Amino acid sequence: MSYELLVGLNVINDRRYQEYRTAMKPILSQFGGRFGYDFKVSEVLQSEIESNDINRVFTINFPNQTNMEAFFSDAEYLNVKTRYFESSVKSTTIISSYEK
Repeated sequence: MSYELLVGLNVINDRRYQEYRTAMKPILSQFGGRFGYDFKVSEVLQSEIESNDINRVFTINFPNQTNMEAFFSDAEYLNVKTRYFESSVKSTTIISSYEK
């Protein structure tokens, strides 16, 4: 069984966000993580959080919840996040998290 997040983002700088993805993927792999689906969306018809626009939706999968938590608290990942993610994404919405 694996652990997966369904995430919505409001990406405001595509180039910088791609730099983030490129820089974080080797770290993600170290924790057994991978992306499943990845979509750019043009219109959100309904959202439970009105203040967060969404233009990107993806799944991110880990072998278990422990690996996911370790990845998101890893010092190297946090440095990459600070360098690229924070300037390229206006808001993040965790739509769902579940065992798969």
